[in-house]
Amino acid sequence: MLPGFKSNNHTTVFLLLKTGQQPFCDISPFILILAMTHPTPETTPDPTPDEQPAPGRTMDILEIMSLLPHRYPFLLIDRVIEMEPRQRIVAIKNVTINEQFFQGHFPGYPIMPGVLMVEAIAQAGGALLLNEIPDRDSKLMVFTSIENARFRRPVTPGDQLRIEVTVLNWRTRAVKMGGTITVDSKLVCDATVMCQVVPRVAPKAETKVETAE
Repeated sequence: MLPGFKSNNHTTVFLLLKTGQQPFCDISPFILILAMTHPTPETTPDPTPDEQPAPGRTMDILEIMSLLPHRYPFLLIDRVIEMEPRQRIVAIKNVTINEQFFQGHFPGYPIMPGVLMVEAIAQAGGALLLNEIPDRDSKLMVFTSIENARFRRPVTPGDQLRIEVTVLNWRTRAVKMGGTITVDSKLVCDATVMCQVVPRVAPKAETKVETAE
């Protein structure tokens, strides 16, 4: 140990070097020892993969079609960008002038019908619900109620709907959900819907009637 220095007193050395004062002894060995023993800043290691938050599941149009029985022109969600099982789902619908309903609603002033926005909320919720049903191929999801549906702004061709649905009450075969639709972060529609899973009736087999010639 150098005379007049404490082994844990690094501040004195740095002050001497900064002010240009001449130390009363040779401090070179001390500086060398200080550089070799000065602790490096502690860093917190990144969480292991098991500790990382799991990203929300996404679905493309083919995965959506494997869950929902709807098809053009009545399939009203294009993509799922977030999904937390039994909790919430966020879907996207790109509205284009090619939508069939624009032919008559309204000619020269195309506006997406409000009832179809509520249907889009239900379809997003249906994707969330049917994803939990193992025998969904033999089931259909139907409306049982619509409450407090409000339409804030018109939706026109070129808009992208962000459909966010949150579960309010979950049962085995039914769910109550609150849904909102925004365009460019502006609320255009919100509603509370209830849906229920029911058996899908098998199509009746055609019977041939033979006639005598």
